[in-house]
Amino acid sequence: MNRVWFVGAGPGDPQLLTLRGAQLLQHSREVFAFPPFGETFGALLEGKTIRDPFDYSFAGLLDLLHSLLQHGEVVFLVPGDLAFFCPFQPLIDALGEGAAVVPGVGNANAAAAALKRTLNLSGVCSRTVLVSGRHLAKHPDGLQLPQLCGPGTTLLLYMNTLPVTELVAQLHRGYGGNVPIALLHRLGLPGEDILVADLDSLVRRVAGRDYFAISGAVRSSLTLIVAGEALTATADEIWWDQRAACRGELES
Repeated sequence: MNRVWFVGAGPGDPQLLTLRGAQLLQHSREVFAFPPFGETFGALLEGKTIRDPFDYSFAGLLDLLHSLLQHGEVVFLVPGDLAFFCPFQPLIDALGEGAAVVPGVGNANAAAAALKRTLNLSGVCSRTVLVSGRHLAKHPDGLQLPQLCGPGTTLLLYMNTLPVTELVAQLHRGYGGNVPIALLHRLGLPGEDILVADLDSLVRRVAGRDYFAISGAVRSSLTLIVAGEALTATADEIWWDQRAACRGELES
């Protein structure tokens, strides 16, 4: 039975595709991908039919997929990974056994690697919170940023909808002071821009750049925000020596 494969494509860098994902992509003639993945994966997509899934209504997309499955398997390149804020869950549910998922490098993992930081640093961060600004805006009566962040929290904010001045004000209220913050724009894509600052200097450092696509355009900002003390805190090496000492005692 042919299937529709939802392949985690990470932030869009084809070198971060898993071996399983690359194999499926190689053998599929029909691929659905959002811009700019059609460009960044270009070398792997030669000779294939590439479609943007948002060019179709939900019912129209299902009808097309059922037709394509008569002739072979189909691949969707999933931005990041299915685990967080993936738009394809209703489609996967509708396809049932006809859908299969291949995990990829999530954007949180790619961000941590780019920053070379452990986001839940022991002794510094007791929790990591992943949240979508777009989803928060749809539920204004629910918890908002000041309630979701605070000392000891690493915050990963996807799809921010706030102007940078309001973003800084809300994070200040939540954290109760100045903390490090990173903006990772177009991570793994052409034009990648990583800005590491703190709340007190962020507005000046942004200097009017439209990281968040709030200027009226209907498009994704492609900017992930990471905030919290774990971004710059010094790791405690005592744990390492304690672990090594315990191993030595067990082996003696």
